Amino acid sequence: MRSASMPPAAGTGLEPGFRGVICASFGSTGDTAEQHSGGRPRHDLRFESANPETLSDLRSALGRSHVGVRLVLAGPQSDIRAAAAAAAECGLLEEEVILLSDGMGPSVIYCPHCRITTTVRAASPEVACQGCATTLAITDHFSRRIGAYLGYSAHAEEAS
Repeated sequence: MRSASMPPAAGTGLEPGFRGVICASFGSTGDTAEQHSGGRPRHDLRFESANPETLSDLRSALGRSHVGVRLVLAGPQSDIRAAAAAAAECGLLEEEVILLSDGMGPSVIYCPHCRITTTVRAASPEVACQGCATTLAITDHFSRRIGAYLGYSAHAEEAS
């Protein structure tokens, strides 16, 4: 987060030094974050998806805030997880971020072999990596830093 002496980020509509609740929603998610503001000042952000441009806008808004700000993220799991990873890069702690998943949308799988992420729409125990074509088994381990589930070579034992 920025200190009071740093210049404000342009275009966010957020006052410098904001200490309330920033509610960011993705996709067609409604206003599910309302009950989480607890009467504190609130700033709403709406995005279609968590792409590099919208994550930059979120980082800009967080950069204008001060210690004590809370972040509520609502929408598809892959979008809110990517936004949570961006918030962590900005210095927010896990305790300062509330995730409200609508249970819809694709999952993101990280390949440790080529370090590429693959987006999958349907639930499946295995997926072909888009980077190296390795068949990945999907684990329940989720990396908040990467914003993806960990995959591993599904047939590694058979190859030896």
